Amino acid sequence: MQYPPFYDKVEKFILYDELASFLGATEGGKIEISYLDCVKLAGHSCPTVAGSYIIAKEAKRELELTKRSAVKISFKESKDSGVTGVIGAVIGYILGCADDGGFSGIGGKFNRKNLIEYGNANQSAMVEFECINSNKKVGFNLNTSIVPANSDMPQLMQKSLQGLASADELKKFQELWQGRVEYMLLNKEIWAKIASKV
Repeated sequence: MQYPPFYDKVEKFILYDELASFLGATEGGKIEISYLDCVKLAGHSCPTVAGSYIIAKEAKRELELTKRSAVKISFKESKDSGVTGVIGAVIGYILGCADDGGFSGIGGKFNRKNLIEYGNANQSAMVEFECINSNKKVGFNLNTSIVPANSDMPQLMQKSLQGLASADELKKFQELWQGRVEYMLLNKEIWAKIASKV
C-alpha cells in the first residue's frame, strides 16, 4: 500500500492496554498507534483527522496518560453534528474509549463502553477529557484554520468533484490537500494553537 511518506514521520502513540496484556494480544500490553492507523480507520487523511490526532496528543501530554481506556471523553455537540462523530472515532480509537456500542469488559474489568458521551451542551470546550482515577480534567477546541488551505484549493477541489479536472490538476489538488495535513502534523510548535486548551 502506497501513501504519502510524511505519515511515517508523524510522532506515534505508545500506550499500555490492560486488555491487550490480559489476553496476550500484544507483548506487555504495548499498543503503538500511528497516523496511518487513523487514516485507515477514517478512510482518508484530512485536517479533521489530523486535528483529532493532535487533540489526542495534547490530552495525553496534559493528563500524563500512559494507558488506554483511562479517561472519559465528552463532546459538546451531538455525534451526528458536523465532523464530531469523526473526531470521536479517531480520538476514541487512539485512547481506547467507546460510546454505548463499545466493549463492556470481562468480569468487571477492561471496560471501554460509555467512555465517550456526546451532546453535553453545557460544557465550554468542544471536547473534554477526565481521568477516571483522578480529578484531572482538560478541554480543547479544534481550530484547523491555523493552517489555511492554499488559495488554489477550492477551484481544484470543485473541478475534481465534478470530474472536470485533468490528471495533473487532480494530482495538484491531492498534493495541496495532503501538504496542509503534513504541515499540521509535523510542526509540533503549532499543536497548542490547533488544539487550544480551554
